Amino acid sequence: MKGIKYIDLFAGIGGFHYGIDRACESKNDELQITNDKHLSNGNNLERTALTCVYSNEWDKYANLVYRRHYGECDNRDIRSVKSSEIPDFNLLCGGFPCQAFSVAGKRGGFDDTRGTLFFEVARILKEKQPRLLLLENVKGLLSHDSGRTFKVILATLTELGYDVQWQVLNSKNFGVPQNRERVYIVGHLRGTPRPEVFPLGNYSPKTPQELTTNQSQGNRIYNPSGTSVTIASQAGGLGAKTGLYMVNDSSREKGLEDKNIFTLTGQDKHRVYDGVQIRRLTPIECERLQGFPDGWTEYGVDGEKISDTQRYKMMGNAVTTNVVTEVMRRLAHENKK
Repeated sequence: MKGIKYIDLFAGIGGFHYGIDRACESKNDELQITNDKHLSNGNNLERTALTCVYSNEWDKYANLVYRRHYGECDNRDIRSVKSSEIPDFNLLCGGFPCQAFSVAGKRGGFDDTRGTLFFEVARILKEKQPRLLLLENVKGLLSHDSGRTFKVILATLTELGYDVQWQVLNSKNFGVPQNRERVYIVGHLRGTPRPEVFPLGNYSPKTPQELTTNQSQGNRIYNPSGTSVTIASQAGGLGAKTGLYMVNDSSREKGLEDKNIFTLTGQDKHRVYDGVQIRRLTPIECERLQGFPDGWTEYGVDGEKISDTQRYKMMGNAVTTNVVTEVMRRLAHENKK
């Protein structure tokens, strides 16, 4: 994997970028990074093995956050970007928009404009022919339209010369207490060595313990010792669809510390439930559940404050960085053989 150049499409707030950088942080590993302020920690790393040569995100606020951390990010509609404008690269990464395939949306698939953005990925693959690809989407992609949507995606990649492998991975199995299932697709150009990335992981994690019954997602109350529910992209200013979490004097004994939730303050929105306090997840807690450092989405590139509404939306749309890190470590290991 030495000398790999990658592009970051539908880049969001940098989940792929940050996850890849973490995969490269080991000083003794062949994959090393020298240009990431979050990971270098003063170590004299010898070389950069993976370099992002192009990124694209058209959402205004996500683009501002991405540029704050990584300097550059094209904000044009990817449909207007010519392949000739993209530098040559070896690896295409992208979490192409999932709302068209999500069970939370209308599941319009390729009839939805957002669903057709997969074909922008296909267009770029056809014209640039990178050796590798790594894509992420919701689990519902596999079952949409009785599996026909996913068959079209596989057939398209096959026609473009790629052999693919995929697996549904849950974020709760990768060091963050969030129940978030996503399908990860790895492809390699036919005729090049096949990286054996999947199956990845064999886990028996805790499941979320709900304390209520017959409630809509936004009104369900959970014991904080379990995992969080999936962070929703349309959660609203108070994280309205992230569920409520119990907070009381014995919260440490109940495992609240395991979720890394900081002390409840007067600014938090909370309620009373059966003698205990309950509240929604905060933006920082959502960042932690996606594997980002605290405050990752708080400011834009010029120091402008980002609203909580936008922060919840961005975290709901983000890829869990811990999962990207593990997939990339496996991909790197297999490609060193």
